[in-house]
Amino acid sequence: MTTLLNSAGTLTRDALTVLQPGFTGTEAPDWLLRRLGEGLASVGLFGRNIASPDQLAALTAQLRAEREDILVAIDEEGGDVTRLEVRGGSSFPGNLALGAVDDTQLTRDVARELGRRLAECGVNLNWAPSADVNSNPANPVIGVRSFGADPLLVARHTAAYVEGLQSAGVAACAKHFPGHGDTAVDSHHDLPRIAAGLRTLQERELVPFRAAIAAGTKAVMSAHILLPALDGTLPATLSRNVLTGLLRAPASEGGLGFDGLIVTDGMEMQAISAVYGIERGSVLAIAAGADAICVGGGLADEDTVLRLRDALVRAVRDGELSEKRLADAAARVRALARWTRSAGATPGALPGERGVAPAPEAGLVAARRALRVTRNGPYEPLTAPAYVAAFTPVANIAVGDETPWGVAAELARLVPGTETGTYGNSGAAGTRAQIAEVLRAAGERRIVAVVRDAHRHAWMSGALDALLDARPDTVVVEMGVPQAAPRGALHIATHGAARVCGRAAAEVIAGG
Repeated sequence: MTTLLNSAGTLTRDALTVLQPGFTGTEAPDWLLRRLGEGLASVGLFGRNIASPDQLAALTAQLRAEREDILVAIDEEGGDVTRLEVRGGSSFPGNLALGAVDDTQLTRDVARELGRRLAECGVNLNWAPSADVNSNPANPVIGVRSFGADPLLVARHTAAYVEGLQSAGVAACAKHFPGHGDTAVDSHHDLPRIAAGLRTLQERELVPFRAAIAAGTKAVMSAHILLPALDGTLPATLSRNVLTGLLRAPASEGGLGFDGLIVTDGMEMQAISAVYGIERGSVLAIAAGADAICVGGGLADEDTVLRLRDALVRAVRDGELSEKRLADAAARVRALARWTRSAGATPGALPGERGVAPAPEAGLVAARRALRVTRNGPYEPLTAPAYVAAFTPVANIAVGDETPWGVAAELARLVPGTETGTYGNSGAAGTRAQIAEVLRAAGERRIVAVVRDAHRHAWMSGALDALLDARPDTVVVEMGVPQAAPRGALHIATHGAARVCGRAAAEVIAGG
């Protein structure tokens, strides 16, 4: 029988403290406010919780009225993955655009401005940046969320991003440890397996995480991926070999020596929930060395919080989870909360009050610099309305399908009368009819074809071939990873689909 050192109340508080749950609505529900009084110390915010900066600031103030030292976390990478601007598109390009420019001061400036805006709204923990090396061009979930495929480039920009974000008083969280870049499976749907050997992992995947730790990142998020070179049985999130033996262990023992908060990726993702269940998975994650359980992207109710709380308490009482390990995890959560308070990430301050001067154009400057434009012969800027054909793949869950993307809205602003149509995967048999519809809708107008990761989607590449055969003067805008060769009278690679990337591309198309 396990002898408990602390009271049942302390144990329950610690179990609540290690949870980072979500909720629905733009105001905090009563159940969440009650649990804050019982020990819950963190919440995670998603697009469904945000209507405007003022509303978000009011929401975080409501949470802090119950618990002053609460960690308010968000998944705000900028670029394709935005929660602050989920309905309009981000004012910041994503990592690939910053990596394409390869100016670490620019990356630092963009992250600092993003952090300033988060802090102004009362958010003090950002589940960013992605430190993954996108070594597999077929990766369905990382792609433009990575700074690139070169480990050293990813490392220097990861460090710059961490420094910029944390200079605004918002804790950074480098993800997805030990690296999600060499996968062809989305862990939202299944368990990816990376077959790379230990030497490759050391020379590729781990390089940016070492840089993030050296830059002082306050948190690291684990990945739901299986790496047999580190653990042949358990995914990284549940593996003591990975979290404690590698991430936490000192450099003298071959580890990375990280002493901050280890956060799990969303526990309701299928890579964990379908195999272990969220209760069992959460117990295994804390036992392996994680300090905070991220849940709430899909399961965002009180029952989920109570189930996980009770599972952790029960695991301690049954001797499956060390009471000391749970207490240590809770202590790390509280320590990060103390850092955010001392760093000044509190709502209500005037712009520049923390010494962080506003830089509202930082994102647009970066998006413009990230463009790669290829002209295949003379190009006359657009002066009359165009027709934009957006070839749209299914969005991965991290990005979401509610965030608009493309160039149509920005191009219509510059060239009024521009119209758009959206085209999905109609299969090889449907391509001819699809292109016929594009040509019919366009009429005599110039066509702008917008694609996203054309190299990963045979249907999209085939449709583009057919369109260019019929209309060689078509402008092509690639808003994903520009892996395919440039095609079209004018080819623009934006390195991301954020709103500012669309604006920068539209400016070029219209001759701005």
